[in-house]
Amino acid sequence: MNIDRSGDIVPLFHAIETRQSVRAFEPTPVPKDIIERLLELAARAPSGTNMQPWQTRVLTGDSLASLTQRVCTAFDSNPKGHDSEVRYYPEKWFEPYVGRRRKVGWDLYGLLDIAKGDKAKMHAQHRKNFTFFGAPVGMMFTIHRDLATGSWLDYGMFLQTLMLAARAFDLHTCPQAAWADFHPEVRDELNLTDEEVVVCGMALGYADQSAPENTLRTEREPINQNTAFFD
Repeated sequence: MNIDRSGDIVPLFHAIETRQSVRAFEPTPVPKDIIERLLELAARAPSGTNMQPWQTRVLTGDSLASLTQRVCTAFDSNPKGHDSEVRYYPEKWFEPYVGRRRKVGWDLYGLLDIAKGDKAKMHAQHRKNFTFFGAPVGMMFTIHRDLATGSWLDYGMFLQTLMLAARAFDLHTCPQAAWADFHPEVRDELNLTDEEVVVCGMALGYADQSAPENTLRTEREPINQNTAFFD
């Protein structure tokens, strides 16, 4: 079978290959009906016994400004945040994962001219997480704390479907685990229930194509490094 690998013929291939974590957005608003359509499409993601564990808050305008101001203030006084309710990364890093993590970090900092040890610039760049990188739409995702691993897997598929659907409207996204470190502020600002755990945030909007950070294309291992075929 002759498979086209350019991503130019099949729209889904193009969406997959052009999805990236955008870290600078234009202020252009995203129409509400497009956001609603994206969430409808994302809800078609697989879900064990149709549990649909995702809960979404969409923030624009004043609500977006209020949350970002509050968490930026908290970040400036306590950059490490709080103990996250989500264990996203390992407690102790090891290869090959630590090497990949370091490389993408220094690739990004290289584009932004942030030298090793420049804590002020590092702080300023990480702080942009809590402005949703200037995106006109911020999304916050929560899950019921009593749900199990399967529902978290379903949640990942929901988020991926949302990000791919966004590309059909020429929109970009950035999923952001950093928000989970400031879950008390998010909880209070959005009036979350005690049963909800902050999974992550996500920026949504039109990419600022002039921003150097948006030229970053992270590397992926060739499939022969992580795949085995059995005949």
